[in-house]
Amino acid sequence: MVFFFDPSFIILIPGIILALMAQAYVQERFNKYSRVISTLGMTGAELAKFMLESAGLYDVKVEMIPGKLNDHYDPRSKVVRLSSATYNKASVAALGVVAHEIGHAIQHARNYAPLVVRNGLAPVVSLTSNLSWILFIAGFLFFNIALIRIGIFLFAFAIIFSLITLPVEFDASNRAIKILRTNLMMPEKELKGVKQVLSAAALTYVAGTLMAILQLLRMLFLAGLMGGNRD
Repeated sequence: MVFFFDPSFIILIPGIILALMAQAYVQERFNKYSRVISTLGMTGAELAKFMLESAGLYDVKVEMIPGKLNDHYDPRSKVVRLSSATYNKASVAALGVVAHEIGHAIQHARNYAPLVVRNGLAPVVSLTSNLSWILFIAGFLFFNIALIRIGIFLFAFAIIFSLITLPVEFDASNRAIKILRTNLMMPEKELKGVKQVLSAAALTYVAGTLMAILQLLRMLFLAGLMGGNRD
């Protein structure tokens, strides 16, 4: 009972606030620039194929999936999955999001170091992030400080993963903006909208990283209490 309702939850409040603000901001920016049609005259799917061909990536597929703001690049199957909110849309917001995801495909093809490290850590983190909480809670239930410390150690991999994700996301956005400006000569007014949408999206990753760090601090705080009680 102490674990779930202790005052240390206060540590997470800044991260929760930032996460809520980031989600609201990215939704607002995307909705705003979804109403601005780009002068490039291309849909998201057309832009994706153009950028892939320009980069010499003929083995990367483009697929549409239902949803909104769930666009992503799958490095395992080499597929760029575009949401229905971007695939057939020609808005500034849609093109910005699509260009960002193609940026990830280009990173993958060019063996961009942070992406290589992140992809390598992904299966490890998917295992350790769940196991860390199981061990951490079990340590409290059985008053075992060793299990708590192992849980904290495993959770640290999630922090590393989050920190590595930041340069990957920033670089993908920079690549997207550079291609839109240089290769497609998108007007600066539209590029401003793209930057706002991508900056808002990047803020969600910053919020996620902060939340992970605060969660780790909370775990350390609780571990300290457990250690103090044992003494």
